[in-house]
Amino acid sequence: QVQFVESGGGLVQPGGSLRLSCAASRSITRIYTMGWYRQAPGQQRELVARITSSGTTNYADSVKDRFTVSRDNAKNTVYLQMASLKSEDTGVYYCNDPIITMPWGQGTQVIVSS
Repeated sequence: QVQFVESGGGLVQPGGSLRLSCAASRSITRIYTMGWYRQAPGQQRELVARITSSGTTNYADSVKDRFTVSRDNAKNTVYLQMASLKSEDTGVYYCNDPIITMPWGQGTQVIVSS
């Protein structure tokens, strides 16, 4: 069973950028879709971005045109490039397969604050 380790979070000012990484314990080549989730304080996890094996991406309206998801199968890693960050982007970010949910990692915390 593949597991994920998220990293790259931190404290950033509004308008800043961060690049999150999701390292899988095993090959992700066989995983058709990989997604990034965000859990804001007191709320459920929300799927904010996903990418298929062919490179097709989808984004929640709240992050569209600001976030970019990519994957590097050779490195067993999925990335989330975050730009023009807003305070509303604050939360814990997780990665997972939105089709076949696997064990959740601990996530990486992003705090956007001036």
